[in-house]
Formats: sequence, structure tokens, C-alpha cells
Amino acid sequence: MSSSNSSEVPNQTPEKKRRYLSAEKKFQIYLEAQEGGKPVGELLRRQGLFSTDLARIRQQVKEGALQRLSAKPGRQQSQVSTEAYEAIKLELQNKERALADLSVELAILRKKTNGGSWDR
Repeated sequence: MSSSNSSEVPNQTPEKKRRYLSAEKKFQIYLEAQEGGKPVGELLRRQGLFSTDLARIRQQVKEGALQRLSAKPGRQQSQVSTEAYEAIKLELQNKERALADLSVELAILRKKTNGGSWDR
């Protein structure tokens, strides 16, 4: 055995960090690919992407466009998180309980005023 073999560790490669592209960056890449002035391969090499990544970006752009174009005109309904929904629901229950208590007090006061005077 030679000394060079004992110091080497087989199959040790640095792990690649996963890249996350923003929506703006993906759209920029999509537009550059659609221009047709330069080869797509050059764009992919420059960005460090594969052809499957570009296909996925094209599919996402298509889905986004179809979703946005199929939306009916008018006010868009916003989505509320479940935490916010639960907080609003609890607040509504508390207000309904307070309203019920006040309506009972009002009924009692009306009975007192209709049946006699306040001096009793």
C-alpha cells in the first residue's frame, strides 16, 4: 500500500447548496429564452440551469398567465390565514356573548320602567 492511498478519502465531494430563484429572476430568464437572439444553451450555462429547469419555468409562467387571465373582473377575494380566521371567529363569539348580556339587561330595565316608577 502506498502512502498516497491512505490519505485519500474516496467519494468525498462538496455538497451543492440548492438555489432558489425569485419569481422576478425566473421571469427574466423566461423572457431571455423567448427573445431568440442568443442560443438558449448559452443562457442556461450562464445561469447554471438545465433544460429541465427552463421547461419548468416555462410551465410555471404558462400556469400563472392562465390563472390570471381566467380570473373574472372585479374585486379579488383575499385569502386569510387560519390564525387570523380563528382570532376573528373568537372575537365575534365574544361580541355576540356581550350583546346577549346587554339585551338581557335591557329587557330587565324595560320591565322595571313599564311596571312602575324608578322610586320603588
